[in-house]
Amino acid sequence: MKKVSVIIPVYRVEKYIGQAVQSVLEQTYNNFELLIVDDESPDRSVEICQGFNDHRIKILRQKNRGLAGSRNTGIRQAQGEYLAFLDGDDLWLPDKLEKHIKHLENSPNVGVSFSISAFMNEAGDLLGTYLMPKLKEITPPDLLRDNPVGNGSSAVIRREVFEAIKFQDNLYGTVEDFYFDEHFRQAEDVECWLRITIQTSWQIEGIAEALTLYRVNSGGLSASLLKQLDYLEKVIEKTRSYAPELIAESESPAKAYHLRYLARSAVRLQAGAMAVKLMHRALATHWRILIEQPRRTVLTLAAAYSLWLLPQRLYQQIEALGSKITGASQKSRILHEQSGQSV
Repeated sequence: MKKVSVIIPVYRVEKYIGQAVQSVLEQTYNNFELLIVDDESPDRSVEICQGFNDHRIKILRQKNRGLAGSRNTGIRQAQGEYLAFLDGDDLWLPDKLEKHIKHLENSPNVGVSFSISAFMNEAGDLLGTYLMPKLKEITPPDLLRDNPVGNGSSAVIRREVFEAIKFQDNLYGTVEDFYFDEHFRQAEDVECWLRITIQTSWQIEGIAEALTLYRVNSGGLSASLLKQLDYLEKVIEKTRSYAPELIAESESPAKAYHLRYLARSAVRLQAGAMAVKLMHRALATHWRILIEQPRRTVLTLAAAYSLWLLPQRLYQQIEALGSKITGASQKSRILHEQSGQSV
């Protein structure tokens, strides 16, 4: 049974970190180490982690280096043949690691295995809807447009993949190996997946099961969404330096799809005016998004305008009905995917 190194970056997650750690300890695949990386968190997060009595837990401390820096610290210290990441406010279902390891063992060309994610609110209640990504034959344009991996808590990766893309730099007074680029405080995962697909022969592939619970947080909405857009621009510029033809073909669609994704995020967080503004920018950037993915684009546009224009009570009634229909449709699609996918 091969060892998995689970890496949890910790910074200001005291409300959620206990549940996140517990979801790892409850995994049916139990040959793992849990590396908790304290990114100089100013709250009680690390104190809560210290309350767990399990020999597989190791707490690593560092000066604040952000999410990418915490993951890099974990990778450098990891002993496992597989590496898995869990953000401190998300959760895993108990059989997540078991199913990803089986997927990787049965798929020698796959270097990154990820899953569908189910949305939950800040209180931990499931919303009944899912992040429904493309699962197979993932290309660099797919990653630029939609990032099928979806979030930082979804992927389980072979160590060889990180060895293939590592680079050296001196950011903090000494030369170190880097895997995620610490110049990125957001979108660091997309930038990493792009390097994997462009610079190596490893494939990225998903499992047709919702094994990750992704928490929708409302804090700092407007600033956060705009920062995500800024970091996508930085990802595009870095990728242009070594894959100019890809960016020439994909830049405008990538920006439009990302703007639509941010508009959906704004809708989930009840920011109607922001959602409408983002959708207008998406269509102005690459209007063909209406032809390429008409259903998702029209539904996002309709949701944004409904949230912005309708009385709150009426919108909430429509949203509840829409979420129920969407959730049922997504569950049906997941079951259909599962029937055609042997994991």
